[in-house]
Amino acid sequence: MLLQIPQVLSKAEVADLRTVIDAADWVDGNATSGHQSGRAKDNLQLPEDSAAAQSQGAAVLAAIERNKTFIAAALPAQVYPPLFNRYAGGQAFGNHVDNAIRRRAGTNFRIRTDLSATLFLSEPDDYEGGDLVIEDTYGVHMVRLPAGDMVLYPSSSLHRVSPVTRGARTAAVFWVQSLVRDDAQRTLLFDMDLGIRALSQKAPDDPAIVSLTGVYHNLLRMWAET
Repeated sequence: MLLQIPQVLSKAEVADLRTVIDAADWVDGNATSGHQSGRAKDNLQLPEDSAAAQSQGAAVLAAIERNKTFIAAALPAQVYPPLFNRYAGGQAFGNHVDNAIRRRAGTNFRIRTDLSATLFLSEPDDYEGGDLVIEDTYGVHMVRLPAGDMVLYPSSSLHRVSPVTRGARTAAVFWVQSLVRDDAQRTLLFDMDLGIRALSQKAPDDPAIVSLTGVYHNLLRMWAET
């Protein structure tokens, strides 16, 4: 499932976040790359242990925790704290697949990466190039979203960031270990959840809502890993 989630952060929240991270010291993005990614990656990144990355990463985590669409789609068990990256002057990230296991240096924290997320922090008019290009069984998807919007997609997908030829593209990226490992099962549960919500709005007293909700939770009980 590839899902665009609008307004995860408001414009004001994006502006506040950018004020902090833009004033911080950025380093070579390969500080957190694996072997495969290191050969394809050319960008800047905030150090994970910097005050700016930690404070603004916490702000992003708080935003996604209150976003009902994200929770319903991802069914998160664990979330890797956001990394902040920037592309400018022709920088790009070539074709790659995200590492299956993501470890945080110097800690015991690690997750299985079921889902990848990019939260855009630059407006599309602020730069040229810099499209997030995701390839799956349905074809090639070019993703370029307003600041504050996010895209969620399977970490198993082949993807890249095209070269930024003007301006700068800033974003937050993170990974999710889901309660439901299988993407098809997660998609089915998300579609069912949307259907239950729609029925609840149209006919809140319909007894089918209780039945469908029971099916949803029984499927989740069958598929969830805790």
